[in-house]
Amino acid sequence: MSMIELIAGLTCGITTFYGIGDGFHGQTTANGERFDAYRWTAAHPYLPMGTKIRVTNQNNGRQVTVRINDRGPYSHADLDLSYAAFAHIESTSKGNATVCWRVVG
Repeated sequence: MSMIELIAGLTCGITTFYGIGDGFHGQTTANGERFDAYRWTAAHPYLPMGTKIRVTNQNNGRQVTVRINDRGPYSHADLDLSYAAFAHIESTSKGNATVCWRVVG
């Protein structure tokens, strides 16, 4: 069961990252562009392509604004960030983070 909860436009859950060491860097995303692990983008199961969301790490308050350009995640997570976006809010050695996000554009 997902940890997502919706509170006045704020969605919370678990995020992971992709793009380094998994073969996705340079592959075609769901919207047809090449995935770049060093850009601030994300995969989400249903938000419209091009939607911008502000993601906040609930453990340290760090934030990143990303653009949805792919579908997923296909794991236990609720949101997949690109490697660079995840690294901006959490150490990649942790592998996942508890975050909340809100649509900003």
